[in-house]
Amino acid sequence: QEQLVESGGGSVQAGGSLTLSCAISGFRLDVGTLGWFRQAPGKEREGVAGIDNDGQTTYADSVKGRFTASRDNAKNTLYLQMNSLKPEDTAMYYCAASLWRAHYPLRTNPYNYWGQGTQVTVSS
Repeated sequence: QEQLVESGGGSVQAGGSLTLSCAISGFRLDVGTLGWFRQAPGKEREGVAGIDNDGQTTYADSVKGRFTASRDNAKNTLYLQMNSLKPEDTAMYYCAASLWRAHYPLRTNPYNYWGQGTQVTVSS
């Protein structure tokens, strides 16, 4: 059974760092695009980062230079390193997996599987 499980969320002060992990099971990780999304209360889910199987990454403008997505296919794990966090980064963060290469990795519709989310709270 396909499963994605996020971890690593928490509460930090502005300027701090967190690393999110997403453990993926039930299908091969070495195909398709993996993504990170977030959703704040009252807002739509937005794409944060996408990473293809060849390592090519795409980032939302709001996180460029601060967040880094990476994947370890051998460990079936996706990561999101978040530095210089801001209060506006506060949201539930979700990982997602597409079985094929996503042409638009920051959109939700290419993704077949989703995790349950991990909360990130950044205080000023």
